Amino acid sequence: MRAVIQRVSNASVSIGGLQKSAIGHGLLILLAVEDSDTDEDLGWLVKKISNLRIFDDDNGVMNCSILDVQGEALVVSQFTLYASYKKGNRPSWFRAGSHEVSIPMYNSFCKLLSETIGKPVGTGEFGANMQVSLVNDGPVTICIDTKNKE
Repeated sequence: MRAVIQRVSNASVSIGGLQKSAIGHGLLILLAVEDSDTDEDLGWLVKKISNLRIFDDDNGVMNCSILDVQGEALVVSQFTLYASYKKGNRPSWFRAGSHEVSIPMYNSFCKLLSETIGKPVGTGEFGANMQVSLVNDGPVTICIDTKNKE
C-alpha cells in the first residue's frame, strides 16, 4: 500500500459538483493498493498513520498524533500513486491493484482507521472522478509505502 498523508486545516472531496465528504483539522490520506497487499500491511499502515507525530504540541513542536489532537481524517483512493514513469512520458499503472482487491482493502482501511481514531472517516468514491480540495497545514506531507517498513 502507498499513502500520501497531508496535515490539513480542512479538506473535502466532491463528485459531480456535490460534496461527498469534508473534514476540519486532521489528515487527508491519499491511498493506493496493489494486489500483493495483505491485512498485515493494512494494520501496519493504520497504526503508523494514527501514531505519526506531525501535529504541533503547546510549544509548536511536531510532537502530537491525530489521536492526541482528536483530528479528523479523509481517505481518498488514488491508484495513480503506483504510476510507473520509467519508459516514455505516459505513465502506466500496472502495479495498481485490481478492483477485486483494492475496493475491499480500501474499505477495510477506512473502517480500521475510523475505529482507531474513534470517529467517522470521510471518504471519496472508489473509481470516481473526484475533486479534492485542501488547505495543507505547514505544509506537512508524508509518503509511506508498506513495502519499505524498515
